[in-house]
Amino acid sequence: MNHRPTPRRARLAVVATLGLSAVLAGCASDSESDSDDGFASGSSGGGTDSVVLAEQPWVDLQVENEIAVQVLEEIGYDASIKKNLSVENAASALGTGDIDAYLGNWWPSQEPTFGDLIDGGDVDVVSTMVTGTEYAPAVPGDVADELGIASLADLDQHADAFGRKIYGIEAGSPGNETIQAAIDADAYGLGDWELVASGTPAMLAQVEKSQKDGDPIVFLAWSPHWMTVQYDTVFLEDPEEVWGGAGEIRTVTRAGFADDNPEIAEFIGNLTFTTDQAGEFYYAHDKEGQDLAEIASAWIEANRDVVASFLEGVEDAEGQPAAEAFAS
Repeated sequence: MNHRPTPRRARLAVVATLGLSAVLAGCASDSESDSDDGFASGSSGGGTDSVVLAEQPWVDLQVENEIAVQVLEEIGYDASIKKNLSVENAASALGTGDIDAYLGNWWPSQEPTFGDLIDGGDVDVVSTMVTGTEYAPAVPGDVADELGIASLADLDQHADAFGRKIYGIEAGSPGNETIQAAIDADAYGLGDWELVASGTPAMLAQVEKSQKDGDPIVFLAWSPHWMTVQYDTVFLEDPEEVWGGAGEIRTVTRAGFADDNPEIAEFIGNLTFTTDQAGEFYYAHDKEGQDLAEIASAWIEANRDVVASFLEGVEDAEGQPAAEAFAS
């Protein structure tokens, strides 16, 4: 597969890199305390019979990481998570071997960040974990209907209604960087607009407030997520092709990880989830207040046959077929 960015995306990557933030400023997820630099103390990549996973505070990724860790620990392997990393820090750490694997490689939206590492052989693409994703600036359905908005090209004629603001997520995320690059390039006449970077909960709180107040809002949206149902989200078309989008979420590892840890590599390469399942993870955490680790353990218990399929061809730490323990 040729992962080299197209000329358009290569230009976009250069612009986006100018505004790159090094580390995500986010809060820790439920089950582990992290050091100030976002790296969980006591864990580093490159070990044998072990894996260190990268994580941003995205609920689907957090629960999927928890599922992977809980299953691997049950079959005798050492698994841990480095939390609160920016996408850029995760990519860099994979490239240097400081972490081992990443289950959240949204593609092609992360191509400006991961493309050169993949092309250079520093990061290996293992599998596609989720298909059918969407990732783009969006508006609530009632706003789209009221203002007649279907495309990024429709925004600027309603600039005053939107306050010339696009609400994004965590600083340093590829989505934010792409929006800022479009603003810097005055794409669609957005040169006098502002990207408001905050974090996923803060962004969604702003969407909720705008909906209650009857104010238009444009924000960075993605599917799978409950927001697509609650807000009847309309993902905006991109006729000038300034937006990378996302069609799948992939599993990637540091170069050589499969040679060092073939059983773990086989397992994480077998992981697949549907967009509905990922959306359910978000709903359970954000709407029902469930703990991330509890969501993962409940899913494992309710889907032991699925977990057994993830473990097909995998031996546990004692050299025994791992799937047998999960088949019943």
